[in-house]
Amino acid sequence: MTTKQHWILPEGIEEVLPEQAARFESMRRMLLDLYATWGYELVKPPTIDFIESLLTGTGHDLDLQTFKLVDQVSGRTLGLRADMTPQVARIDAHQLQRDVPTRLCYIGTVLRTRPESIGDSRSPLQVGAELYGHAGIESEVEIIGLMLQTFTAMEIEDIYLDLGNVDIYRGLAKQAGLSEEVESQLFDMLQRKAVTEINTLLDSLDIESGIKTMLSGLSSLNGDRSVFVKARELLADADASVKQAIDYLEKTAELMRQRLDGINTGDIKVHFDFSELHGYHYKTGVVFAAFVPKLGQAIARGGRYDDIGKIFGRARAATGFSTDLKVLNQLSGKQFASVEKIFAPIGTDQSKVAALRAEGKVVIEQLPGQATNATESDAKAMGCTKSL
Repeated sequence: MTTKQHWILPEGIEEVLPEQAARFESMRRMLLDLYATWGYELVKPPTIDFIESLLTGTGHDLDLQTFKLVDQVSGRTLGLRADMTPQVARIDAHQLQRDVPTRLCYIGTVLRTRPESIGDSRSPLQVGAELYGHAGIESEVEIIGLMLQTFTAMEIEDIYLDLGNVDIYRGLAKQAGLSEEVESQLFDMLQRKAVTEINTLLDSLDIESGIKTMLSGLSSLNGDRSVFVKARELLADADASVKQAIDYLEKTAELMRQRLDGINTGDIKVHFDFSELHGYHYKTGVVFAAFVPKLGQAIARGGRYDDIGKIFGRARAATGFSTDLKVLNQLSGKQFASVEKIFAPIGTDQSKVAALRAEGKVVIEQLPGQATNATESDAKAMGCTKSL
């Protein structure tokens, strides 16, 4: 390896330089202050954890995304967190053990073995909020509202919000008596909206034609509020659990419309997709994702995942969302005031330096060895706009 190659970083891993780091820090403080006004308390899960904790609930979908190593102390397998949600659920269930609804938020780097798509970072700066202890439409709407306010604070526009409910497909699959293998195959096809493959698979199954029609039609159930009329017609013979899931999704959308009129979330375009099943293996109800025209993938996702804390000894209703601060930064039009730096030549009265720093000013002192006749150029080179 040549000397030059020592500076090469692993693919998908980035360094953050001073100017960008300062911007990220301003964003971090702004979002945490915003979440605090909603009652969300900051928690900081560990970067490394036992693999069983990281692959609990939501974590099973992240098994291939998690870096693993052996703990030299215990001999057990550890993992570098690829998602903080399971760890935050443990904090709620095991450490806090509150009987009232608990609101927690977090921000920190997660590491993934591979990028979600070409060009993505493998070290996202994950930001999220979770609401535990309430199973109802109101908590769904609160979390969605907080996610949308995150975009508003970052001055990200043209948001498209996708809403779905995994219980619709789960109820139909149960009604059809699908095996776990077939249910998984059909799930994958629905995500790709591969209509031909869906129909071919369904034709090979020994199930009622009416159920085949309902399952086949799921991929076409997307659009604006009018899709609920079409859904109730297509799924008229579905079990009660499916109809309840449709009603729940519609009521969530209605309450969201009422609530969001009262807070500044910008012009949000809402879209419904009955085959939106992201996180299907652990989500338990309403799921949502936010998109912008500039990117072909979601900039934030969330939904309900009740009972995630069961393995930690305390099952609790839960809903939340997460996003990547690096992605938000790419889309953000937010401008932060630049910090003024003051240059202090050698010999400057230290009481003046101390007084300025006490006022919150940045003072950079000239060090011995810097050219005494080049004070102005030194100041400029170090980003100073003023000199003492």
